[in-house]
Amino acid sequence: MKPFYSLLLLSSLLWATRTLAQAPTIDQSISLKSVSNPQLSPDGKWVAYTVTRTNWDENAYDTDIWLANTATSERYQLTRSKKSNSSPAWSPDGKWIAFLSTRDDKSQLYLISPYGGEARPLTKFETGVTAFKWSPTGKQLIFSATVPDAKADKDRKDKYSDYEVVRDDYKMVHLYLLDSLDNEKPMQPKPLTKGIGFSVGNFVVSPDGRKIAFDASKNPDLINNHTSDLYVLTLGDTVTHKIVSLKGPDLDPVWSPDGQQIAFITANENEFFFYSNRLIATVPATGGTPKILTNTFDENANLLVWTPTGILFSGYQKTTAHLFRLEPATQKITRITKPDNLIATQFSFSKDGQQMAFVAALPNQYAEVQVSPVQSFVPKTLTDMGSQLAAFKTARREVISWQSVDGNTIEGILIKPINFDPARKYPLLVVIHGGPTGIDLPSVTADRYYPVEQFIAKGALVLRPNYRGSAGYGSKFRALNVKNLGLGDYDDVISGVDYLISKGMVDKDKVGAMGWSQGGYISAFITTYSDRFKATSVGAGISNWATYYQNTDITPFTRQYLQGTPWDNAAIYQKTSPISYINRAKTPTLIQHGELDKRVPIANAYELRLALEDKGVPVKMVVYKGFGHGITKPKSMRQVMEENYRWFSKYIWGETM
Repeated sequence: MKPFYSLLLLSSLLWATRTLAQAPTIDQSISLKSVSNPQLSPDGKWVAYTVTRTNWDENAYDTDIWLANTATSERYQLTRSKKSNSSPAWSPDGKWIAFLSTRDDKSQLYLISPYGGEARPLTKFETGVTAFKWSPTGKQLIFSATVPDAKADKDRKDKYSDYEVVRDDYKMVHLYLLDSLDNEKPMQPKPLTKGIGFSVGNFVVSPDGRKIAFDASKNPDLINNHTSDLYVLTLGDTVTHKIVSLKGPDLDPVWSPDGQQIAFITANENEFFFYSNRLIATVPATGGTPKILTNTFDENANLLVWTPTGILFSGYQKTTAHLFRLEPATQKITRITKPDNLIATQFSFSKDGQQMAFVAALPNQYAEVQVSPVQSFVPKTLTDMGSQLAAFKTARREVISWQSVDGNTIEGILIKPINFDPARKYPLLVVIHGGPTGIDLPSVTADRYYPVEQFIAKGALVLRPNYRGSAGYGSKFRALNVKNLGLGDYDDVISGVDYLISKGMVDKDKVGAMGWSQGGYISAFITTYSDRFKATSVGAGISNWATYYQNTDITPFTRQYLQGTPWDNAAIYQKTSPISYINRAKTPTLIQHGELDKRVPIANAYELRLALEDKGVPVKMVVYKGFGHGITKPKSMRQVMEENYRWFSKYIWGETM
């Protein structure tokens, strides 16, 4: 029996090795390139887009600009400098591409011919350029940037060293004009806005090039995002007028083709803007009463452009994403993209509005740059990012749904091995997205934080639930976890687990959960609230809402979802905090957190770690030095993913670490 048993063990190990070899390794997954920000040339003949690549030598994710011919699909790389080149934008005549580059440390504006050659620097701004737009004349560029330190600021630093007065020492973002693009050396820009009255966000130049519409808030602090209003600036005299000031944020202005009106995004006096629908409205360019146009569209509308045939916007529809046309006069909304299960984002348009470029994928596809006429949707793929996965047998993704405890329908992405056996019971790992208004989709993406492909190859199923509060399912669904965070989210997760168990697919004794940010919070809630899971991983997660509220850089989030502060609604803060259930905790927990995280301050991680240690629950905490809320370098991402792989290999598969 012993030799036979050994033979079986050897055969099993060989099978596992072959299976693992068929999936991309963690390093290979981190190294996958991706496309983004396609910008169609004014004549529709070329697309400039960015490719993000992993630079292991410099421990960075770098981007470069590429060009693709829409007729022949010919592609070539336009920029090749060290560090990143991003945000390509065609000149109105199509002869130049302006872009941002960090090749000289701070982000600066450069100009390059689409036919190649050396890029020419346009700015050497002290604080770097935030964003920019071409004037329709093609002779000017407008950009936004943080105002450099004044002499008084520099004198203060020289006398006292560096310090900050909280909620007072703000550096405003303002608009600047490059009035000529002919100089060979960077030019001195002209300030268009100034002072401490507001901080500029998004902006757009009028069709005649004489005015700029922009949104601006009280200051750049995230807690004042709701104070964002709309302004119009006349370039000739730089006189600025406020034209919209509704309660909640008013954002993202877009000019009508005749320059007489401005479309924009608004919460329409709804103070609970974190989870209410973002609506499209219009207002005369001189000011007046806004008109809401998308009350019948039950999702966030992402305003894109106003063409002679209507306003174009994009939005999620459950686990799909599409482009829509809005007729301002009738408020009729028509979906342009197809089929129903398409995931299409990041749209740009030709000068006449007849052609478009975008990033799209179908389920189980890698996202590619595509082009199509707007009136008759006939997409053509220009890139071949999916070929990177040709050598691997990647997992299969499908959309499933189940009923939560309170009867609400929840959807999720179930990821299965390509050789899935319906007669077999698999370990299940639940990977929970952040937000909570994030969303998981059935397209293929490079793994980050959690090595999903490696988990699948190891013999698990992975469930990515779009729990209550997720984008894509309408405003009522996004509000279901108001005053119900953690509790309702847990119900959605555990009901999905039970659904898969009832289908005979899952070994109920081998279930784990993990997530980052809001997904980390839900994982922390699972850690303390439930004994159903063998292991959890809490990435940048909240453990105590009161601690979070007192330290985060985005306090309005908590006040809106929990309907108050810890000082006036302590009971709801306690009810929804994982730390409140610490006496129940039994689940081995991995905690991962950025040292400098302002969104979810690291005090939350230390609080959970100590409580679990005091209760005798296995816990391991890893702190990522120099990082904030996200992990932005590949070598650290490698550690995050390998740490998770080892953690669940130990507690789900029983392997030694």
